[in-house]
Amino acid sequence: MTTRKREITKADILPIADYTQRRAEMRKAVVALKKPRRIEVGPAATFYFECFETMLQQVQEMLYIEKGGDEQLADELRAYNPLIPQGRELVATVMFEIDEPIRRANFLARLGGVEHSAFLKFAGETVKGVPEADQDRTNEAGKASSVQFIHFPMSDAQAAAFKQAGQQIIVGFDHPAYAHMAVIGEESRLSLAKDLD
Repeated sequence: MTTRKREITKADILPIADYTQRRAEMRKAVVALKKPRRIEVGPAATFYFECFETMLQQVQEMLYIEKGGDEQLADELRAYNPLIPQGRELVATVMFEIDEPIRRANFLARLGGVEHSAFLKFAGETVKGVPEADQDRTNEAGKASSVQFIHFPMSDAQAAAFKQAGQQIIVGFDHPAYAHMAVIGEESRLSLAKDLD
C-alpha cells in the first residue's frame, strides 16, 4: 500500500504552461476524487475532506489564476499544506452555505464556537474536531466564519476501527444552534480511510 504524500513542495508544481495544457483533465480527475469526500450535514453545512491531491489542485489553480510566481507559491504552500492529513487524521474544509445575505449573517451570528463542536462517531468512539489554529474562526462578537478548517486526530485504534469495512460513521456538530449529523456512506468511508495510512 502506498502512503499518501503529506506535503506539497515546489517540485510537485507544474509550470503554468504545462498546467494550462493539462488543466481540464486534472480538474476533472479532482472533481471525481472529491465527490465521495463531500458530506452534507444539515441544511447549511458541507464537509469537504481534503487530501494531498485536493490541496495540490487548489495551489495549482491559485497560481494559474493569479500568476504570482515563487513569492505567491510560498504563500500558497503556507496556507494549504496544513490542510493535508498527516497520517492519523482527517482534515475538512467546512462551509456554511446560505445564499441570502441577511439570513446568512443572522445564522452565522448565532454560530460562534461551532468550530469546536464538530465530531466523528464510530465504533463507540467520539473523535472531537480540532480547528486549524491559523486564526480565530469566531470573532469577538460571537459570529462564526462561513468557512472552517477542522482536523480530526485519531489514535491508532480509532484509525483501525475507521478502516473496518461497513463501519458506520457519523459526522456532525453538537452546537446548540446547529446540532446536525449525517452518516458517512461506505464509498466515502473507503476514500477517507486512505488518509489514515
